[in-house]
Amino acid sequence: MNRRNDGQASARSPLDSAKVIATAARIADAEGLDRLTLTRVADELGVRQPALYRHIGGYDDLLRSLSLRGREILAQRLADAAVGLSGDDSVAAVGHAWRQMVRDHPGIYAATDRYPCAGDQELEAAVEWVLAVLGQTLRGYDLSDEDRVHAARALRSAFHGFSHLESGDGHPLPHDPEDTFEHLVELLCAGIHRLSRKSEMSTEVTG
Repeated sequence: MNRRNDGQASARSPLDSAKVIATAARIADAEGLDRLTLTRVADELGVRQPALYRHIGGYDDLLRSLSLRGREILAQRLADAAVGLSGDDSVAAVGHAWRQMVRDHPGIYAATDRYPCAGDQELEAAVEWVLAVLGQTLRGYDLSDEDRVHAARALRSAFHGFSHLESGDGHPLPHDPEDTFEHLVELLCAGIHRLSRKSEMSTEVTG
């Protein structure tokens, strides 16, 4: 019989919010976000569920923390992927990095869609970080500041949409998702080049 003793568990390894969130993240990634419950987290940590409330505000608070972690990991992955690259190579690299992040962390990535970020300064800042990284990858194109913002948002929408469908088996056979993704990147880059030419023409006219 498995007997849990919160005092003994704390003595062996003090419980804190970071440990609770890390455990929840592992469960979500391994078993799916829908399988994540506070009871499941408590069982994994060897404590009773009420012990978790000393470190998190409840399930919604835990979901928010996973959402924040997902966006932070994503932004860092994108930034790392774009180092030393520019133009179409940079766009392709961040796109592949986005897909890989979702494959590595499907649970916490799913959390980014489950908790609203509007009005939450920390979550909004994490979204802006992602967009800033995407904007930086577009520095190799001759875009106006406004067009760069629109292009970064388009990349975010496209990569998120593709990854979301892919993680949920939304790309049915016989078409190879790899080929489809390459076509997506090609289409995005073609659109960015068109914006770049438009920006050049606008500069020539106003100049």
